[in-house]
Amino acid sequence: MAPFVILRAVFGYLFLVLMVRIVGRRPGKQLTPFEFVLVFYLGGLTLTGMVGTEASLTNAVTQILAVALCHYALAWLRFRYDAFAQILDGTPLILTEKDQWRSETMSRMRIQDNDVMDMARAQGLSSLDKVDTAVLEAFGEIAIIPKEDKEKS
Repeated sequence: MAPFVILRAVFGYLFLVLMVRIVGRRPGKQLTPFEFVLVFYLGGLTLTGMVGTEASLTNAVTQILAVALCHYALAWLRFRYDAFAQILDGTPLILTEKDQWRSETMSRMRIQDNDVMDMARAQGLSSLDKVDTAVLEAFGEIAIIPKEDKEKS
């Protein structure tokens, strides 16, 4: 019974990491998708251990330890291999550059120009012609790089 519980916990964790990578980067601005899954999955495992059909402390602890070890292994792989980190976390994506929207990238990430302009306005930039580059960071936040004021140079 215990090996099945461990395998179910590991499979669920890896499946959720994959789903968050497929679904997108917008679940949280400060958490990476990798961390987002860990927080919610461990909470779910804890709840299952308390009220689920297999409500035993042993099963809950075993599942949580299995996921913690799995998370540790993925974190180690991310640290050790840059390619693995890019697969899990993604890379920054350019959304606008030289007054042009990268509509294919924005469409793929399900971001509208209003999302980008909201971030620009938060930095005091009122229009696209004042934005040099907009970047969707790997952790989901949109970074705005303003054009340099030629009068200040």
